[in-house]
Amino acid sequence: GREIFPAVGLVVSGGHTTLYRCGSPVEFTLLGATIDDAAGEAFDKAAALLELGYPGGPAIGRAAVDGDPAAIALPRPMLQKGLDFSFSGLKTAVRYAALGQPDGPPPPPLTNQRVADLAASFQEAVVDVLVAKCRRALRETGLTRLCVGGGVAANGRLRDRLREFCSREGIELFIAPLAMCTDNAAMAGLAWEHLNRGHTAALDLDVRPGLVRATSSKRG
Repeated sequence: GREIFPAVGLVVSGGHTTLYRCGSPVEFTLLGATIDDAAGEAFDKAAALLELGYPGGPAIGRAAVDGDPAAIALPRPMLQKGLDFSFSGLKTAVRYAALGQPDGPPPPPLTNQRVADLAASFQEAVVDVLVAKCRRALRETGLTRLCVGGGVAANGRLRDRLREFCSREGIELFIAPLAMCTDNAAMAGLAWEHLNRGHTAALDLDVRPGLVRATSSKRG
């Protein structure tokens, strides 16, 4: 198969929106991460707000098919700033667009078309940010390979935009198959890579969700 490493890695899910410089399956340097909501969490909250169901990623994606991604002006948080992500402000903007601002005029009625337009506009904003940050990470590291995984990597619009960008700029794209995007069994593959290198831990190892962020060095 094709050589994968070194590469920029994007993990984009309900709990993580993180960029890494990946030297091997077990060697990585943190480049950027979300400072508030993860992308998948933002999808879930936007879908709940629009009463589209759960999980939010597929629900927003389905509704967006009938919507205009340019219909409603929404922010692209931190688009031009570094490699960190922020989606809280975008979530708030969707809330205001759907329900109106406090003490403001009533919003347009949430017709089926309005919901579709909000879903498409929200999805496009998230995808714009994710693609822009990947582009910046690749340019800053000088790497020409991009690996993408996580639940949000199942989003069709994100996959299409990543393919377009990578094809245009000569980047090799490695994106998880749809069936693997939400499969935690993939973590067993990483465990095997560690075990194969003799990396083990004592049985009293505690669970620390923030361990990667706390221990990885960060550039930029």
